[in-house]
Amino acid sequence: MPSRFLRLRLWLEQNGLFPRGRLAIITTYLFALDILLFTLQKIIATFHPSSAGYLSGWVIALTLITLVLLLRLIERRISAKLLWRMRNRLIVTYVFIGVIPLILLVSLAGLSIYLFAGQFATFMVTSRLDSESQRLRTQNAVVAGEIAARLDAGQDEATLKGLCKTDESSVAAWLNGKQILKMPDNSPEFSVPQKLKSDLGAVIHDHDHLMMRTISEAHTRRGNLIVISSAPLDGRVLMRIASGVGEITLEELRSGPASGLETSAARLQPTLTVGSIPSPKGLFDIAVRLSTSISVMDWSSGQHSDAAAIDVQTRASALYDHLFAAPGEFATTVEAFLLAAAIFFAIIELIALYIGTRLTRTVTGTVSNLYRATTHINRGDFSHRIPITSNDQLATLAGSFNLMTESIEKLILEQKEKQRLENEITIAQEVQSQLFPRRISQLPSLEVHGFCRPARSVSGDYYDFLPLGSDRLVLAVGDVSGKGISAALLMATIHSAVRAYSIEGIPVFRQAEAVGAGPVLASKYDPIIPGAEASPSTLLSLLNHQLYHSTPAEKYATLFLATYDGDTRRLTFSNAGHLPPLLLGSSGAIRRLEHGGTVVGLFDNLSYDEGTVQMRAGDIFLAYSDGVTEPENEFGEFGEPRLIELVHENRDRALEQITEIVTAAVDDWIGGAEQPDDVTLVLARAR
Repeated sequence: MPSRFLRLRLWLEQNGLFPRGRLAIITTYLFALDILLFTLQKIIATFHPSSAGYLSGWVIALTLITLVLLLRLIERRISAKLLWRMRNRLIVTYVFIGVIPLILLVSLAGLSIYLFAGQFATFMVTSRLDSESQRLRTQNAVVAGEIAARLDAGQDEATLKGLCKTDESSVAAWLNGKQILKMPDNSPEFSVPQKLKSDLGAVIHDHDHLMMRTISEAHTRRGNLIVISSAPLDGRVLMRIASGVGEITLEELRSGPASGLETSAARLQPTLTVGSIPSPKGLFDIAVRLSTSISVMDWSSGQHSDAAAIDVQTRASALYDHLFAAPGEFATTVEAFLLAAAIFFAIIELIALYIGTRLTRTVTGTVSNLYRATTHINRGDFSHRIPITSNDQLATLAGSFNLMTESIEKLILEQKEKQRLENEITIAQEVQSQLFPRRISQLPSLEVHGFCRPARSVSGDYYDFLPLGSDRLVLAVGDVSGKGISAALLMATIHSAVRAYSIEGIPVFRQAEAVGAGPVLASKYDPIIPGAEASPSTLLSLLNHQLYHSTPAEKYATLFLATYDGDTRRLTFSNAGHLPPLLLGSSGAIRRLEHGGTVVGLFDNLSYDEGTVQMRAGDIFLAYSDGVTEPENEFGEFGEPRLIELVHENRDRALEQITEIVTAAVDDWIGGAEQPDDVTLVLARAR
């Protein structure tokens, strides 16, 4: 069972139907509660039907709330699916901005035209009804004048019956309130209204019938004459009104109380229908229907009310024929103008649709290109570029994106190159660490120690200890100009040359060329001078010549070379521009080892002086680079006096401890600043 629920949940999650949001969870909870209450209601209705009604209101309320929330969730899901694409958003925007207002305007225009057509139709019907009433009024006025003339001529009432003979209307006349004429004889009896209005013509309601009635009043020699003509509002009158219009239905207000919620307007019922709806003349020849009320006067009370109405049904073509039935070319001109206006507006709409579509494609195309470009970048393809075919803000955005990807591509290449250089520097650092003496052979009469800490990954400082037998030692300390890889490479060259010349020996011709002695030395000495017998000055001369011809002009190095003889405790040295090492005597005397010359590699054909010093037990040899004495803070440089003081105070300690004390003091002097230069320290103490 749990596996089924798990599979159902996975299926719901895959199809996006599992409730996750707050609204979805609330909707699911209310739906489950509604189902529970509905089931409980059905169970209770089985045993106690009367009690189940208490839950009906809750079930209905929960159902309505759940439906509203469910519709909201469906609207959210449809919006998320439909409006995810930018093109769909623009289409929806265009529909709301351009299409819907157009539809509303067209609908409003159509409704206006329809109402105008209906009003025109009812206007035609009411105008024709007024014409019928006017015709009856004119006829009644003529009859009244004739009767008055005959009465003035002395004729009696019997001669008046031949005045008006018609099948549609009836005529009645009163002289001084006494009825003297009634035609035809079987016409309904009616009395003269109390509030007489002369020249009255209206639709009246009398004896439960609608009719047209008009009153004319005349003065005779015999008294006041009143003539009333009446014509029923029947099918013949309505046929004349409906001629060429369409179908007309007469609706009358039936007597009797209204039932239920029925109003007086609802009690208007059709009593007579004449005419027929014209056949359509085209696809757009729609049927037009509209009703208009007729003011009806109650004959007995004289009150007017909307007791009747006329319902008109016709076609637009019939109204058009009547509207433009006037002779001349005005109708044709209006028709041509309307047709031209319709074509013009249609063309404008098509142009607007075309422009909107093009603009939509421009926007969506650029967004689509940006989206595809991001997928390329997500896959690591930074060489992809967005094609730019326009000159607008979106094109500028695409150009900025191309510049960004190009910059990222360059940064990645630079990062790879930097990583490669870092790897190479790491290898160079490992190689350089192998160049410094790893295992130092101590002499019975001299203990030595060296330390170098690069300012960068690799160092341009150099020191070395080369044992020559059991009682001799070559000691070297140097500093290459510059920092980094180039300085480290030159340092490796010096290291290799010093070791080669010190151990394997020096060719005589190179020595002669180096010291400038000419071919005389080359002929007097053996072809090879053994390394053990080579003096420091000779080594420096040859090394200077080699570096001058094998390195750039701006590259040089300072170098101190010394040979220590354990039997005589003598230190023979030559200094090529390096900071003069110090010999600190046990009594506190200080001697600087300055004999030598300038730096190596800067000038050719140089010779170097040599110096010799006798070392006694307890004397300390101290050589250092400028990275020890030149670091500065707000108090100035670290300085040589402070270095000498530290070594002198700790001279009885092991050389490694003295080195640690000095480097710690330098670090404290620098503080949090970056180490400015390589720190190299070489110590030797006579035993």
